[in-house]
Amino acid sequence: MAIFLTTTAAQVDEELLNRCLVLSIDEEREQTKKIHLLQREAETIEGLLAAKERARLLKPHRNAQRLLRPLLVANPWAPSLTFLDDRTRTRRDHVKYLTLIRAIALLHQHQRPLKTIARGETTLEYIDATLSDIAVANRLASEVLGRSLDELPPQTRRLLMLLDEWVTKETGLLKKGRADFLFSRRALRAALGWGDTQLRLHLARLIELEYVLVHRGGRGQSFVYELLYDGQGKDGRPFLPGLIDVEALSTTSTSRGEEAEIAGSSRGFRGPVAAPSRILEIAPAPAPDAAFLPLAAESAGNSLLGASMKGPSYSKEPRAAKEEKHNESRRYLLRRA
Repeated sequence: MAIFLTTTAAQVDEELLNRCLVLSIDEEREQTKKIHLLQREAETIEGLLAAKERARLLKPHRNAQRLLRPLLVANPWAPSLTFLDDRTRTRRDHVKYLTLIRAIALLHQHQRPLKTIARGETTLEYIDATLSDIAVANRLASEVLGRSLDELPPQTRRLLMLLDEWVTKETGLLKKGRADFLFSRRALRAALGWGDTQLRLHLARLIELEYVLVHRGGRGQSFVYELLYDGQGKDGRPFLPGLIDVEALSTTSTSRGEEAEIAGSSRGFRGPVAAPSRILEIAPAPAPDAAFLPLAAESAGNSLLGASMKGPSYSKEPRAAKEEKHNESRRYLLRRA
């Protein structure tokens, strides 16, 4: 089930905004000209014929939708996908992104092999999402969930372009990923030659619009920054930062299998070592007087040093006499302690 709502309000309620996909119309002058042209053509004889033809063309498209079955969709690439995680709102936006991939795969179900898996008494029929589904979802998510650089003031956009060039250069020299490169405002001032007031103003705008992420530094109240923008949208089109590139994703399929094999081997080797340590951890604690027992035994044994080596290794004294001598030795040791 889908719900469509329209509004002319400039601001949409935040609670509604993070639960829906927001589509904006093209308000450019060229788009208005195209709409006027179609409206005028609809009044001609060609327009009247096109209206009848439109109903005929819609019928096979609707019948094609009826051929879709309610199948489950598995995404084998899901563990490798990425998404912005700097705000709690992205928890819902992330679900929208994953649902978009699933919807695209479902639409292509007749071009995908149908798979079946049985586990116990449960049997599932499903299809797999592919890299092409993710590529289409990335493109659509940028249009629906993304933003355009045109929303930036000129000087703020210039700072973003300079910052992107500097981060690209530094990460190349340091051989680090962009997400691992954190910088201070002082380092950025030195690199770009901007004044503190000017840099503070435009950097704050980039932070507010989520092109830059703030991290707390390691020295009290200091802050360091991470550039979330990755060079997209320079042509003016909307973009959504934080999504993994499909080409990079396709190269991880082999490496993930190798990592899984290594991880499995290491768990196998650690197993035999861990078992004895658990036995030692649950061993019972010694009795409070256990430390005196070896001394008492040694004291009792000293009385037998002069005995013949051929004699028996145990005393022939009655049991009561042995216990009394043993208790006397313990009392003697306890008095000395």
